[in-house]
Amino acid sequence: MTLQQLEYIVSLDDYRHYVNAAQHSFVSQPNLTMQIKKLENEIGVRIFDRDKKPLEPTEIGKEVIIRARQILREARQLKDFVSHEKESMEGDFVIGIIPTLAPYLLPRFLPIFLKENPNIRLKITELQTSKIISELENGSIDIGLLVTPLNEQAIKETPIFYEPFLLYLPENHRFLDQELMLADELDPSEVMVLDEGHCFRDQALSICKSAEHASEMGFDYKSGSIEALKNLVQSGIGYTLVPELSVIDDLKDGHTRRFSKPEPVREVSLAVHNSYIRESVVEKIKSTIESVLPSRLLKKQSIVEINHFQG
Repeated sequence: MTLQQLEYIVSLDDYRHYVNAAQHSFVSQPNLTMQIKKLENEIGVRIFDRDKKPLEPTEIGKEVIIRARQILREARQLKDFVSHEKESMEGDFVIGIIPTLAPYLLPRFLPIFLKENPNIRLKITELQTSKIISELENGSIDIGLLVTPLNEQAIKETPIFYEPFLLYLPENHRFLDQELMLADELDPSEVMVLDEGHCFRDQALSICKSAEHASEMGFDYKSGSIEALKNLVQSGIGYTLVPELSVIDDLKDGHTRRFSKPEPVREVSLAVHNSYIRESVVEKIKSTIESVLPSRLLKKQSIVEINHFQG
């Protein structure tokens, strides 16, 4: 039984003529006749008495048609509801965001977003990538802000921007004499990275081309904070890698150096479960973020210019 078959019997009841009903339904008369007979065979009753002129529904057919009209009305209401939900800009939404992104991105776009969308309430939680994926899949959060690609079949990704990695150096470091850095020049034993479990750690080690990170600086410090690592570097201990947004207001303070092309970047995306329908909210978050970032971060570099590191 299909909604199309129900529409055919309603149309035939309205027009009481196969040709007119078929024309109204934008289908050939033989096809309409065949589909109605198929429905009758499936439910085991005759809906129309074809021996009467003009055509009339049977007694049981009258009840079937009443219920068919009700089902079609509810189906239209369901479509209207889904359409409204897709476009609605109100309600409560739960967002998960990775810790290496939250302190630098949220202050930029959140005040504008909330001012422009007063009927939206956001609950934002810092979560590592693996936790965001699992909570998107089980429905605990609505939207994720994280580094992609994730390569998860159940997750839909919408890229927003492409954030370069920069080298963060102490004063008077030898690398400050260079305008651009080469990743091969980095010494993994001098690079401080985040604690295990942070995708940014894996990205940093990928740039350093080192799967093992053994510090030779005389201490072992487990940190989940990019700001803590920056403060250590400023005190003269080692150097680190930082996402551009974490230093975007201090690019002229003499602590950072860019990498030569291909410049290492991370793709930052919005992620939702494939079944998520609130498309307008996702698109509004995306457009607001894009409005507060430098245009250079919004352009995906060509394949030969991009080094992509997964979150």
